Amino acid sequence: MLPVGNSAAGLASGRLLKLLFLLFLAGVAMRMTILAMPPVIPLVHDELRMSETQVGLLVGLPLALFAVAAVPGSLLIARIGTNLAVIVGMVIAALASGARGAATDVLTLYAASIVTGFGVALMQPGMPTLVREWLPSRIALGTIAYTAGMLIGSTISSALTIPYVLPLFDGSWRLDLVFWAVPAALIVPVFYWLGPRRSGSALGANAGNGRWWPDWKNPLVWLLGLTLGSNNSTFFSTNAFLGEYLDSLGKGELLGAALAWLNGLQMAAPFLLLLMANRFERRAWPFLLFGPILLASFIALILVPTGPGILISAAFIGFTTAMTFAPILALPALLSTPGDTPRTSAGMFTVSYTCAIIIPTVSGALWDLTGKPWTTFLPLCVCAVGLTVLGAIVVRHRPPEVKAAGG
Repeated sequence: MLPVGNSAAGLASGRLLKLLFLLFLAGVAMRMTILAMPPVIPLVHDELRMSETQVGLLVGLPLALFAVAAVPGSLLIARIGTNLAVIVGMVIAALASGARGAATDVLTLYAASIVTGFGVALMQPGMPTLVREWLPSRIALGTIAYTAGMLIGSTISSALTIPYVLPLFDGSWRLDLVFWAVPAALIVPVFYWLGPRRSGSALGANAGNGRWWPDWKNPLVWLLGLTLGSNNSTFFSTNAFLGEYLDSLGKGELLGAALAWLNGLQMAAPFLLLLMANRFERRAWPFLLFGPILLASFIALILVPTGPGILISAAFIGFTTAMTFAPILALPALLSTPGDTPRTSAGMFTVSYTCAIIIPTVSGALWDLTGKPWTTFLPLCVCAVGLTVLGAIVVRHRPPEVKAAGG
């Protein structure tokens, strides 16, 4: 079994590919169940008689757990090791995701969504830590691997639900949610049997010496969190409200195509990032280029609500958020010491997903208060500006060892 901590530069190609594959699978498990919900939100909305604010809260609750449980995830890593912490999160997320299909009302649906978010939240601080432990000399490559899994996991569940899965189950949103929980559960044994194991001594050292509580006085935690929050808020909110927005325009038939473009074009991002893996590490250009394009996409979605305008806007929203997502996720491992990576990541996810519950709730409330559907995208325009500015600032942060050396 491959020891944890080996440099990627010294790995045989087969073992390197195996580690990248496992990171990819973990990424799929993190997003596939979460993004299975947006395509069926109109069906859930009608059956459970939800308001737009309740729809926003439905999307925001798992994200709130991403924030609340990020620090416990860091503690879990310190106690049982990164591999097992990620596996525990996978199991919880898969089981709770399927349980959403048994919801009898809005409250039980919220409860299952909360537990789903809790499981994913336990995984999230583990992913940058796994990259640092497994591939310390190839952080960008490892980040791209699990980011690609997250993007593909979100794409297949959102793009295939309406044309294929719902017809398979006679339009039942409940069976659809169970369907997507099954592959998420099957990833668990694969990850367990193929993943590297820590030795007992290594695990004990990690449990005894691992620092898990984020350093809230460190400006890096806040810069990372607000930058990732600007990215996540735009992506999740667009997935949540696009169906309702299209219905309000009388273009509900475009939802399947719009979600396919929104999430499908994200799949191109990992391939482009793979070609420039060493060119986005701590660089400002992804934020300065794709942040303004993201803002323009939301403006177009509001001002050009035609079929082609909606599809093109959705495509660019998906693409630009994907092209800035991996560069952000690589930063905790690049800008913190190995021992601080879990807690820096936990702090980043806590701040970012606090933003990601506030933004969709505000977006839904704006729609309810004004009665104007387009107002739901105004907070997302602000997020696009924040992504541009904060992303360009955080990449200039110097790692502690560089500061210590006076470099």
